[in-house]
Amino acid sequence: MIASPAQIWLVVEPVDMRRGMDGLSAIVQQALGESPCAGSAFVFRNRTGNRLRLLLWDGNGVWLCQRRLHQGSFVWPNVLDSRFLMTQAQWQWLIAGVDWQRLSALPHKNWQV
Repeated sequence: MIASPAQIWLVVEPVDMRRGMDGLSAIVQQALGESPCAGSAFVFRNRTGNRLRLLLWDGNGVWLCQRRLHQGSFVWPNVLDSRFLMTQAQWQWLIAGVDWQRLSALPHKNWQV
């Protein structure tokens, strides 16, 4: 069973989904300057946005999981940074194929119940 990681990082740039554990770990080390064995999860996507890969070190070994949407694409952040930190709630919405950015938006300051 995969434990909940302390941090979930989205790697903003698309990657070649033929990369395995070693190739994705190299991206984490070289492009992000992070250790893939630090306990954080790193999420990668393909160019079309319909596939995700999760890389996670659990203390005993490395998990490499993949998810594919049959219709549509995963919502990805438009940021200038090479990575984006997600919350657990945002992660759950992302893997469900929901636009998690709209769900986590702050309400308008004049909004009343």
